[in-house]
Amino acid sequence: MRRRRVAAVGLLILAVLAVGAGVIWGKGSVQAHFAPSATPDAAARPTPAPSAETPRPTPSATPVPAAVDTFDKHAHSIDDPASIWVVVNKQRPLNPKDFVPPDLVTVPVPHVWEPQLRKVASDAIVAMFADYTKQTGLKMQSQSAYRSYDSQVEVYTEDVKTNGQEAADSSTARPGTSEHQTGLTMDISALPADCSLAACFGDTPQGKWLAANAWKYGFLLRYPADKVAVTGYEYEPWHFRYIGRDLAKRMHETGITTLEEFFGLPAAPDYP
Repeated sequence: MRRRRVAAVGLLILAVLAVGAGVIWGKGSVQAHFAPSATPDAAARPTPAPSAETPRPTPSATPVPAAVDTFDKHAHSIDDPASIWVVVNKQRPLNPKDFVPPDLVTVPVPHVWEPQLRKVASDAIVAMFADYTKQTGLKMQSQSAYRSYDSQVEVYTEDVKTNGQEAADSSTARPGTSEHQTGLTMDISALPADCSLAACFGDTPQGKWLAANAWKYGFLLRYPADKVAVTGYEYEPWHFRYIGRDLAKRMHETGITTLEEFFGLPAAPDYP
């Protein structure tokens, strides 16, 4: 009887333990089944890659309009012997060859031979000589100015006799092709004379001042040292041609030193 009670008690204990274990297992399963899982938005949604910013066009600089050349190269004739822009050289004789300027006047400046020039050139020379003396205390003089066709015949013929025609053609114009005949040109020298009608005049105070300032008065150093192949004449730092202030200023600004190049004319190294 006692053994049956013990056995019954044991069975009861086992039954209780079995029920408890089942409850515990079931509870765990239920918790596992109903535990909240990570939502797709929070756990699986990919992080979007940053989109590239739409490139903005680089602002372009406002184009600067090209400078317009307003200088009128046709304001005066380069063919008319009475024009202050007439271009005369070995290829471009005066027409007519015995042209005589209509308004020659005697130029009131120191001189070797009494000079004549056209009125407009004379006024400019007088002002230039006066300013030079005022600025430096030194003086200049006219060596030669207007020469007629007949006078040029004498000068050229004498040069040919003395030096030969080839040498004469490099330094003295043939009659009808001389700038002196236009009444717009003067050969200038120092006073007292120093390097007159010689290349060394360019190294004198007068020669240096003229090279730097003559354009302000409307004059052009007509035969530069580096343009013999263009003008056809050797360097003459004493030979100044009146072309007017407008053209002289324009040539100075552009750095063009010969009339042939400025007006787009052929070089004139030789006679035709």
